[in-house]
Amino acid sequence: MGDYPSTGARVASARGTREKGANMTVVEDFGRTSEMVETAGGEAPGGTPQLSAREVEVLLAWFGSDSKDGAASELFISAATVATHIARVRVKYAGAGRPARSKTALFARLLEDGHTSLRDW
Repeated sequence: MGDYPSTGARVASARGTREKGANMTVVEDFGRTSEMVETAGGEAPGGTPQLSAREVEVLLAWFGSDSKDGAASELFISAATVATHIARVRVKYAGAGRPARSKTALFARLLEDGHTSLRDW
């Protein structure tokens, strides 16, 4: 499966190397990618994740289109790149204790964090 090790291998590897007292969260993006977010201490993280300007731009294009392909065409990138940006943003929100597992949930997070406004739509 390409250059990516299996989810189980990555989780096992992460468990073997994480620091004592840390929590590990595995976030699945529709079974295609897995990302691990490690948070210090035993408490649930919170707050606003730092999104790059490009991540926000890609998300807004995706929200305004019918598909990842539509957003990709608008931004002159591939649909796979759009999917990668979306997966990274989901990982960041999960790491902040504010998971966004759907397109609607991601839109709500961007509204909550001031990256967009209902007036823009």
